[in-house]
Amino acid sequence: MLSLETIITFFSASLLLALVPGPDNIFVLTQSIFQGKKSGLMIVFGLCTGLIFHTMAVSLGVAVIFQTSVIAFTILKIIGAGYLLYLAWQIFHASSEKIDTKNNKFIDYKKLYYRGIIMNITNPKVSIFFLAFLPQFTNANLGFVPFQMILLGMLFIIATVLVFGSIALLSGTLANVFNKSENSQMILNKLASFVFVALAVKLAMTKQ
Repeated sequence: MLSLETIITFFSASLLLALVPGPDNIFVLTQSIFQGKKSGLMIVFGLCTGLIFHTMAVSLGVAVIFQTSVIAFTILKIIGAGYLLYLAWQIFHASSEKIDTKNNKFIDYKKLYYRGIIMNITNPKVSIFFLAFLPQFTNANLGFVPFQMILLGMLFIIATVLVFGSIALLSGTLANVFNKSENSQMILNKLASFVFVALAVKLAMTKQ
């Protein structure tokens, strides 16, 4: 079992890491402004579900494959970059109609949830990060190490939900500003599309 000191230290570090600007929180920020805070929260839940995948991958040793195999790493990041470009294309050609963020029957929240999952699990850097980060807080003398890493992964997910959820709630209020006119919605579409292209390029250029 993890000590209280380890839990506090790890959780504090996780909160700080979640606050550092990166593809995931930028993704949440963009989506929340684009379609409202509820959409942003669904993305957050999707991303955190993806973190469960990475936690299990590290605990079971699967993440080592992405660290040692150039082919596996390259294939996964190409899939991830391709998916981001697909999202950019969809948003760029989206309708410029206003979005009612309080009562919108046209937003597929389940699709947004799955979008968060796909974006997270197709980023091999997350698994490698977990592979480097989680073991630092484990202790073989305290019991089964894979179980300790699962507990740490759950703590990291809680920290991520708190930080990313706050981003979604705060930035979601900005959606109302952009929904006041058709031109502002069109500009937002283009900006969101640019962000996704930038994230795709960044992921595609990521080295192992």
